[in-house]
Amino acid sequence: MEKYLPELDAFFNNTTFDLDKKIITTIPDKKIVALLKGGKRLRPLLAHLSFKVCTRGKETSSQYQKALEGAVSIELAHSASLVHDDIIDRDMERRGEPAFHIKEGIDDAILTGHKMLAFGFNIAMKHGEEIAKLYVDTWNDVLNGEMEEVDFNKKNIADSSGTLTKSEVFGTYNKIIDLKTAALFSSACKAGAIEANMSGDILRVFADYGREIGLAYQLADDLVDLANGENLDSVILPLLIRFDGETIDENSFNEKKIKKYFNKNSSRIKEFFIEEIKKHVKTAEILSKSEIIPKSPYKDLLTDAPSYLINKMLKEIDMKI
Repeated sequence: MEKYLPELDAFFNNTTFDLDKKIITTIPDKKIVALLKGGKRLRPLLAHLSFKVCTRGKETSSQYQKALEGAVSIELAHSASLVHDDIIDRDMERRGEPAFHIKEGIDDAILTGHKMLAFGFNIAMKHGEEIAKLYVDTWNDVLNGEMEEVDFNKKNIADSSGTLTKSEVFGTYNKIIDLKTAALFSSACKAGAIEANMSGDILRVFADYGREIGLAYQLADDLVDLANGENLDSVILPLLIRFDGETIDENSFNEKKIKKYFNKNSSRIKEFFIEEIKKHVKTAEILSKSEIIPKSPYKDLLTDAPSYLINKMLKEIDMKI
């Protein structure tokens, strides 16, 4: 399924360049601009790809710039969630550097995250009621996913009976990543279509397409983290160990023990993750070929994007789908 097409590389590279310029001219807060540096820009890139697919590349310059501005609001919401997530998970690093709350303090990090959300919402309101409602509803989903994860981890540590079935275990995991991660991917693609003045059933197709990529992305991200032996306070490691019926002691999960656990069960874990990732990528590819989406060269990029993005991530651990 691996496709590293020059056309897709060029599109993402050119769009990233334009997005970075738009971030600088849109956001007056230098601290926030600096905080946004180093991100993959996946969500705004998919939003803009969806926009280009719907316009078939025939948009005006002002429409293009407006869509870029809308994509900036998506990146602001995503980055705000990371700032707050690092505090909750007690992560010390982000993108190879000290996490924002380590550099600036927890109080400043919380308030800066809120400020980023306010900037993003102001942009969304300028783009109309439909975009503004989508922004608020999506952030609510992200918050609910984070709360589900925190609540699950608390219960998981308190109850080590190991009575959860496989379907219950991964049902909980899928619910959390659907809300916490996939919801924003889904809304990004839907927002891109709305920016292109689409309405009706095509919005559902783009929303479903983005959601499938988001689910595949989070599965791949968790697999990479596990393979690298990272100390995950997130839901994935407790879920896997509960599935094995082992007792949970959150404080005992140092990097060495995680690596040992993963190596012991690596074949089974990798097989499960890759199988699930492929399902979501395949579904996204099928959705991208829907007859309701107008034909253009950009539609081909929409089909290539899911496996392209996932394989770029899995390359870090020498895997591909």
